[in-house]
Amino acid sequence: MQRIYEVMFIVRPDMPDEELDKLIVTLDSQVTGAGGVVKAKEKMGKRRLAYSLGRFQDGFYVLLTIEGGGALVHEIERRLRVTEPVLKFITVRMDEEQKRLDKMKKLRDAKKRTVPPPPVTAEIKKSKCHGS
Repeated sequence: MQRIYEVMFIVRPDMPDEELDKLIVTLDSQVTGAGGVVKAKEKMGKRRLAYSLGRFQDGFYVLLTIEGGGALVHEIERRLRVTEPVLKFITVRMDEEQKRLDKMKKLRDAKKRTVPPPPVTAEIKKSKCHGS
């Protein structure tokens, strides 16, 4: 079963751009070799980390959107785990997230339809001034 995942990883800030590009191409070829599809690759740039990882205060963020099975994601995570320049990574299954968002939207829309709008009154009450 093909599912959509977002894989975000943070690499060392001192990693040269050529090596980062090589890492992304390697992951891309790993995904396509396992029967998956890379839908998007986004280099998000260097950003400050929320807390220091080792001796690093900054990291270079990369986001991959892939479509594939669970075994493919397991292999990508294994490769990221053993790749030395990768500081952290996270994988999120987006089809579940999209289902959840669609469900919330449907509930919100149903609630809007069932709650009648408040009645509009033509009366305007005069307020009394305390100083008069």
